[in-house]
Amino acid sequence: MPDWKPVFRISNLRDLKLLSALDRFKRVLVIAITFMMGIVLLLNVIELGYVLYIDIFDTPPYFILNIKEILDVFGLFLLVLIGIELFETMEIYIKENVVHIEVVLTVALIAVARKVIILDVKKVESPTLLGIAAIILALSIGYYLIMKTEPAKRHDEPEAEK
Repeated sequence: MPDWKPVFRISNLRDLKLLSALDRFKRVLVIAITFMMGIVLLLNVIELGYVLYIDIFDTPPYFILNIKEILDVFGLFLLVLIGIELFETMEIYIKENVVHIEVVLTVALIAVARKVIILDVKKVESPTLLGIAAIILALSIGYYLIMKTEPAKRHDEPEAEK
């Protein structure tokens, strides 16, 4: 049996009320951050649409994108995808008061993938590329291990709903 003691004990009703008030305050902050993230996400989608419109319809040659424009558009798409994943993470946190680590790792992998896609390899030093490769490897291994350790839980959820 582990030999540990709680950091503090709730000895009276006043301490319990304080913790309850702090929890409510935290929830208000999380909801405010989620709302602000939604606004930023909406603005990113509008910017993506604007950049896509300018690149396709307003800049000759029409309907043809050069490599830089394609990379810019892909970078913006991935930025919106990262925002959506973070938004979903906050939504899950509001509902369940739990952060799912696989979602966080997915967001991190998408963010690194975005960086790799928009990266100009000719201007980046070798140690930086090795560092990015190490980050990708670490995140991938972490994601693999998380998905491998709890497969039964993920596969049982849809069957329980049927």
